[in-house]
Amino acid sequence: MSDLLPHVRPVLDRHGKTRYRFRRAGFRSGYINADPGTPDHLRRYAELLEGRVDPGPIVSAAPVKPKSIDDLARRMKQSPSWMRQAETTRAAYGGIIDRFCNTIDNKGRRYGERPVEAVTVVWLEKILGGMSDRPQAANQLRKTLRRMLGYAIKLKWRKDNPADHTDSYPKGKGYHCWTEEEIAQYRAHHPNGSMARLVMELALNTAARKCNVARIERDHIRQGKIHVAHVKGGNETAVPLFAETQAAIDALPAAPIRHLVVTGAGKPYTVAGLGNAVRDWCNAAGLPHCSLHGLRKAQSRRLAEAFVTDAGGRAFTGQKKNETFAYYAAAANSAALAEKAVSNLQDRGFVQPQENDRISDA
Repeated sequence: MSDLLPHVRPVLDRHGKTRYRFRRAGFRSGYINADPGTPDHLRRYAELLEGRVDPGPIVSAAPVKPKSIDDLARRMKQSPSWMRQAETTRAAYGGIIDRFCNTIDNKGRRYGERPVEAVTVVWLEKILGGMSDRPQAANQLRKTLRRMLGYAIKLKWRKDNPADHTDSYPKGKGYHCWTEEEIAQYRAHHPNGSMARLVMELALNTAARKCNVARIERDHIRQGKIHVAHVKGGNETAVPLFAETQAAIDALPAAPIRHLVVTGAGKPYTVAGLGNAVRDWCNAAGLPHCSLHGLRKAQSRRLAEAFVTDAGGRAFTGQKKNETFAYYAAAANSAALAEKAVSNLQDRGFVQPQENDRISDA
């Protein structure tokens, strides 16, 4: 499994499904319930890297060849732009860089020892082409290499970026986008008064990522709005509190703790713990193909079906790019959108409404 990150191994659960387990000396072990190369896989991997139990033995750093890929990686990780990123982001993409640098070629040499000036389009295409069975991981690597080699240009080690001229793989569908029927099915199985219901309503209401949903506090609800500081991108949103969400909050016993999402013991969930809990709740509701991240896509779909502009959608979901919002909203019902568009044209007088009255035979 060469596409797996260091210390991650595939294991089969009792249902015969492949899961991915992280085990490393000095760290707490755990499972990654997402496919390799996906954003959730990288985020969970970063979370597990934060769970170090002890500092472990001190190992002397191996000498780094000047202007090698190793040297470039080290310098980029010390740059202000790198340090401005969230810790989880640094851990996730740092893992991709380290894995790439430590890969051994067919001559027994590490990729990291290669001089940056010797990196060619042909060499990169060969590496990415060998990852055709894991396209998402290949795209993540390509994105990382483009950034690294762009930094090499900044250092004046190169005048061009060969990664710019490589091809990416088509994006897959990613996480399943919940349908309205699936949302209703989940609500029917998990009634108000359960933490399972509250988490679903908060996730759908805010279109927030798992890491944000786990950290929602009572004080984040002010003047009828939920305020969310999105971890990725640093965007802040304030979205109206839906009636369904308010009902789910009101149905739970009042508690003198600041967090809304808590375990049965009244303690806040960790991000990983919440992910595992949502997996169990979805399975219990007969929705094994659904996930918390799919609720973010569901809200994007709803916004698109309501003819919200890309800018309006991004203001709700906290995404920075129109392209990202459009990708999430791609599951919108095209037939419903077309009917709404015609209705709008009729309201504006651009199209005459269809005559429904019968023509008399007289």
